[in-house]
Amino acid sequence: MIRMLKERTSMHRSSIKKAMLKMEPSTPPVAKHFALSGHTVKDFKCIPLDHVPPLRRGGDRGKQHVMYTGEASLVKVINGGYEDIVIAINPEVKEDIRIIENIQNMVKEATNYLFLATRKRLFIKSVKILLPSTWTQVNNYTKPTTETYGTADIIIANPYLQYGDDPYTLQYGLCGEPGRYIHLTPNFLLDDNLLSVYGPRGRVFVHEWAHLRWGVYDEYNDDKPYYFAENQKIEATRCSVDIFGINIIRTGQCYGVDCPTQACSFDPNTGLYEEGCVFLHDKFQFVHSSIMHSQAQSLITEFCDSSNHNTEAPNLQNRMCNFRSTWDVIMNSTDISSTPPRTDTNITAPTFSLSQYRDRVITLVIDVSGSMSLNDRIERLHQAVDILLTEVVETSAYVGIVQFSSSASVISSLERINELQHEKLKSLVPNSATEEGTNICSGILAALEVNRRLDGSASGTEIVLLTDGEDNYDTRLCFPNIIASGAIIHVIALGPYAEKELESIAEMTGGLQFAASDNRNSNGLIDAFSGIISADENVSQQTIQLESKGETLQPTACLNGAVFIDGSVGNDTFFLITWQTAVPSINVQDPKGNTYDALQFTTDVTSKLSRLQIPGTAERGRWDYSFCNSFTSYQVIGITVTTKAADENVPPIIASCHMNTMTNNYPDPMVIYASVSQGLLPVTGVKVVAIIEPESGNSVSVDLLDNGAGADIAKDDGIYSRYFTTFSTNGRYSLKVRAISEDKKSRLTLPKSRVFYIPGFVDNGKITLNPPRPTVNDDDLQINFGAFSRTAPGGSFLVSNVPSGEQPDILQPEKISDLEARLVNYRTVLSWTATGDDLDQGQASRYELRMNTDIKKIKHSFDSSTLVNTDNLIPQPAGSRETFTFAPQNMNIQNGTLLYFAIIAIDKVSLKSDMSNIAHVAFYNVPLLPTTSAPTTTSLSTTLTTTSLSTKLTMPAGNASSNDSGGLNSLAITLIICSAAVLVCLIVCIIICITCQKKKVCC
Repeated sequence: MIRMLKERTSMHRSSIKKAMLKMEPSTPPVAKHFALSGHTVKDFKCIPLDHVPPLRRGGDRGKQHVMYTGEASLVKVINGGYEDIVIAINPEVKEDIRIIENIQNMVKEATNYLFLATRKRLFIKSVKILLPSTWTQVNNYTKPTTETYGTADIIIANPYLQYGDDPYTLQYGLCGEPGRYIHLTPNFLLDDNLLSVYGPRGRVFVHEWAHLRWGVYDEYNDDKPYYFAENQKIEATRCSVDIFGINIIRTGQCYGVDCPTQACSFDPNTGLYEEGCVFLHDKFQFVHSSIMHSQAQSLITEFCDSSNHNTEAPNLQNRMCNFRSTWDVIMNSTDISSTPPRTDTNITAPTFSLSQYRDRVITLVIDVSGSMSLNDRIERLHQAVDILLTEVVETSAYVGIVQFSSSASVISSLERINELQHEKLKSLVPNSATEEGTNICSGILAALEVNRRLDGSASGTEIVLLTDGEDNYDTRLCFPNIIASGAIIHVIALGPYAEKELESIAEMTGGLQFAASDNRNSNGLIDAFSGIISADENVSQQTIQLESKGETLQPTACLNGAVFIDGSVGNDTFFLITWQTAVPSINVQDPKGNTYDALQFTTDVTSKLSRLQIPGTAERGRWDYSFCNSFTSYQVIGITVTTKAADENVPPIIASCHMNTMTNNYPDPMVIYASVSQGLLPVTGVKVVAIIEPESGNSVSVDLLDNGAGADIAKDDGIYSRYFTTFSTNGRYSLKVRAISEDKKSRLTLPKSRVFYIPGFVDNGKITLNPPRPTVNDDDLQINFGAFSRTAPGGSFLVSNVPSGEQPDILQPEKISDLEARLVNYRTVLSWTATGDDLDQGQASRYELRMNTDIKKIKHSFDSSTLVNTDNLIPQPAGSRETFTFAPQNMNIQNGTLLYFAIIAIDKVSLKSDMSNIAHVAFYNVPLLPTTSAPTTTSLSTTLTTTSLSTKLTMPAGNASSNDSGGLNSLAITLIICSAAVLVCLIVCIIICITCQKKKVCC
């Protein structure tokens, strides 16, 4: 898969809010003093919503992250108009002209809404709709240029496993970083019944566009729909908090009007509403924000800004953007900063062009200048081209070859690929280098001419440019020709001295960029050519890499390992063995014990490779291999294993990876992202390792995590992330990942960042419910393909300003963002993911944990809150799960008290992380505990107040995880005495009542 990529104010708010709740709430008496979504329950009949709320304060400014578009997107902003937005339809989508019509209607609706939302700045000017080759060919459909399905901004694709039609944006970067793509289903575009649950399509488009283009996040949270606000009231997670409504639980599958519902009760473990409680918006609102929460509301036309942003809500926007409002982040984007607001509202209607993908045309442009004779580069080139032609480029594609040094020559015009042409083209690859210089433009211009020979245009064709040296001419001279051609140019930089303008060529044409060092152990050149898969090909036909590695072996030493062929793959499986000097001894054993040796492999002595093609569908399971150096001196032996899907109707498991940016300046950290998925559904529970190799020096391995901590924004979403800070040199670095699942922990999951599904609404006190959101059976999310392994090249990136010598320790620990608190046996159990010494790398030196009964104080005055003794808590390595159990000692805590916690990490040079998220426990319906005497080590410096019962709790001393038996016996005795007292009181009341009745003095 190719795609896989920040004011403190307050304001007085006043609204007249009115909605009646017609059912009897089943609310416990203590809940009278809690708030229903910010509104106090006064009695059991209704929920009055008229009030004047208190002042609210915006969040502190977080780190600034430079806005940039995704490396694949070619969208431009000209005078406020977005041009060249690409919407591509997946080849598996059934042909339906209504999809095209509704795409156009959606965009037309979106452009006006976008103009309003950006305060008269931005609108949509032009859109390219890319149709698959599987749809009927129509003469007025043009050829694509640089737009492809794999690099589209919006894709229209069927959901794998019919989990519903939720639009979503694949987004997992830092605040302000663009997403990867928006996914809409055909049914979302065709079924008008979905308008009630998502809202108008144009509004949904703008909501998702904000994710994709500006890197803002949702202001709702399905996992944490409610929270305790600073005013000690329960609020629904939303922005702005002025959006009003009611809280209910549906009591069945009924939808529409007059459905049975009931009021929400309270969870005694949290003090919040019980699971299943939902916040229904009132259909009429007095506010206009925010689009990132409820774009479907007719009056919602703005993003939350610093005047109304809800910094308390436990949503991803606050977490990722350090409590900054969505509009603040958007205002820092280049789209907005470069576009002043218009003085009028006259914007042009968007235009649409329809193009359709056709046969793939690709020409290899090979550098044969003098430096290509070094480090076995020509020999390794032969091995890599062999894989490209035999296993990567699909049958029926057209391939040509051009070589260049000081000038260029055409080795082969375009040939349609088949088995015979494979061998012919491989034989034409140059066997030696010249003694001439390097003229990259000559090679590119020659290749463009070759590609034009098919139908007179190079538009939409591809070029694979391999070069290892600096250009002796000005590479930029041919940039106008390249842009005008409409061709896509992928670049491969071989060795440490390749031309520095290569990345510019790839960027301007939407091409891929790779780097390969001269270290044969890394298999870098083979990985680069293996990554040149078609961006428009049906995934069932794409080549998938299962293994890629090499090793320098002494005589008789062996390269041993295993690959797993799972049930989703197995067709066209190839084992490719490369060597340096002599053919190694070969042993490959399939899951049934069948052995393949050199006799079953086809050997090419010129290219120094041996290949085994497994006929039919390869046996599923573990394939063990062993390749031993039979030569008398050291040599490098490498292995590459590729395969394809076993069933065109079952999408294979795929891995992909990339960095958060393609260029970086030290000491700024970078983020590595890897995705494992099947048919657009993420796969979780996989061990993923990234291998980063500089153009000179040793490679570095980094375990990527899917734990929702550090660089990873969401737990178990199939996106595996980690910061990368180990820069050893300036120049290019290459990236690839290896993903392995050998157990049953891996499973499918639904995309996390889905558009808000409206459960229903209130109109003049009358409740209307939408159908429940479709759910997927847990069994359907199990992966039944067995163990699997994947490798995937991730391209290259540039790093500059790396100092020589030892680098200073200047990176603080990453903020802890998943602090959780709960009561267990009347003690507080805190848990979080360990952060590192440098961001999420290494191991912090110590933690500083503080608590308070006032959320404002712990939030704004962390250092003055009560310090919790954590001397015995030694931080674990980054990514580990931390647990800390304790009880505030010799404290009188009243039932209904909320206790808030926050934590920071400190590294070995005393650099501190930012303060974590705030967790809380609610002492809610907690039984009375006995008082025990012990030395006091922790105390509160604040005055404890109550909002409910007057019963006081005395917590036992010590950091223990369970109660002693004496405590339990005392508790039992206390309960018996209390029960007896209640019974006596009841009997006395009955006697008094009977007496009064007889004397007729009371009723």
